[in-house]
Formats: sequence, C-alpha cells, structure tokens
Amino acid sequence: MTDLVLSAVGGRTSADALAAGVDPREVWLALCEETDVPRDRRYGVGRLDPRQR
Repeated sequence: MTDLVLSAVGGRTSADALAAGVDPREVWLALCEETDVPRDRRYGVGRLDPRQR
C-alpha cells in the first residue's frame, strides 16, 4: 500500500517504512493492525505465530 499511513511505523506508509529500513515483519504487523486483520489470521490460515512454536 502506498497511501495508508501507519502510526506504528512512525506515521509512514508501508512503502516509506520499508525504504527507511523498517523490518518487513514490523511493517506487515502494522498493516494487519491498521486494517483489523484478526490475530489468528496474520500468519496465514492455520499457521501459528512463529514466536509461539
């Protein structure tokens, strides 16, 4: 996305955050949070949060 500003990554768009060197995972999670993706769907259908394995 190039027009949605994400407060979790410094008020940048996802493209700007990635260009500034923000970790892609952090950008992805900010996008999920901003667009109300349920926590259990953020890693793909049926996939667990890698930190909880």
